Amino acid sequence: MDGMQKHRILMVSDFFYPNFGGVENHIYYLCQCLLKLGHKVVVLTHSYGNRSGVRYMTGGLKVYYIPLRPFFNQSTFPVFYAPLPIIRTILIREKITIVHGHQTFSTLCHDTLLNSRIMGYKVVFTDHSLNGFGDLGSIHMNKVMQFTLADVSQAICVSHTSKENTVLRSGLRPEKVFVIPNAVDTSMFKPALERPSGPEVIIVVISRLVYRKGADLLVEVIPEVCQLCPNVRFIIGGDGPKRVRLEEMREKHSLQDRVDLLGAVPHARVRSVLISGHIFLNSSLTEAFCMAILEAASCGLLTVSTCVGGVPEVLPDDMIVLAKPDPGHMVQAIQKAISMLPKIDPQVMHNRMKELYNWHDVAKRTEIVYDRAMKCPDVDLLERLSRHLSCGALAGKIFCMVMIISYLLWHLLELWQPADDIEEVPDVFLSHKSGGEMLAKN
Repeated sequence: MDGMQKHRILMVSDFFYPNFGGVENHIYYLCQCLLKLGHKVVVLTHSYGNRSGVRYMTGGLKVYYIPLRPFFNQSTFPVFYAPLPIIRTILIREKITIVHGHQTFSTLCHDTLLNSRIMGYKVVFTDHSLNGFGDLGSIHMNKVMQFTLADVSQAICVSHTSKENTVLRSGLRPEKVFVIPNAVDTSMFKPALERPSGPEVIIVVISRLVYRKGADLLVEVIPEVCQLCPNVRFIIGGDGPKRVRLEEMREKHSLQDRVDLLGAVPHARVRSVLISGHIFLNSSLTEAFCMAILEAASCGLLTVSTCVGGVPEVLPDDMIVLAKPDPGHMVQAIQKAISMLPKIDPQVMHNRMKELYNWHDVAKRTEIVYDRAMKCPDVDLLERLSRHLSCGALAGKIFCMVMIISYLLWHLLELWQPADDIEEVPDVFLSHKSGGEMLAKN
């Protein structure tokens, strides 16, 4: 690491622990690996219940839970200027050089990236999802993306399909967008010592029970599979508004002894649920990558998944059976997967996942993006305004007005509390070579 540029990174998203999901896991594991590479990493998110203020996590990861409450689907209300004083103070106190925002649907991410660019910081954005172009919600979010990414230094997507989607939605130049896939902690997700034996085939589903994750598709697929394959049993982990439909399906077809609904499964228990099965079923209707597939494959499960978004890029053909998001095609894919089970060796599959997906590799590739971002030339306010003005005849003018007000508020804050009056905190690093000893440096 000697001679390499060390970065001081602020990770920003509405989605972080104690909430669980793909984005939360991605941020956490990426932070841990960047810390091991010698970079300083701080996380900024909103408060969760009584969890507010500054907390420390494994590896000395510092997390700011700022006093903003979630408004909808764990995202904060888009307040633009309200968090500016807190964001500015954190950036100065922690001597941040790069701001890295995550997820399209995180309003805190958008607010922080916009305000950070006004203050002259380099910003990187990672898109973890796919979005459409026809419905009202997608049109709105695409315009927000265009606003935020008009002045971004670099961007990252988790699949090539996601990159194409992001470029089309935001108008970013393709050369500014990098593809860095997710990874899996193979030390945590490993096969059982003995594979479940007997004639019964167990199919595992772990997902949020919402429309986007294909819960309605499961309602149609499960009864048909149970009718065609008497030795199949389903274990479904997860919760959400669509759970009621699954319970109604189970009652209607008298499948209480063949469909187990576990409810929400803590991340620490996901492996124990996965290793109890033979096949992992993913019925998502849209997916940029799907980390759940990686976790299942690392545990030695053969995967059956809908062929949507970036899913076809995730696993080799002999480790996954793809199907159209249609009940008939899904049933055929499950039957094909059952016939393939005798050829599956969970330990061999786990070893292949170790080689294919590694968080340390993700961190090193992200380092390259940070280096590229730091080399991007600084631009003045007029250049930034011209970029936002090109976002649309009416929207461009609104975006410019938002930026001008943010710029004026920033200068008012500079007059009220100069940066020199804000005390910088000492840097705290964990020495990974000496048993986790805490080292403080000014």
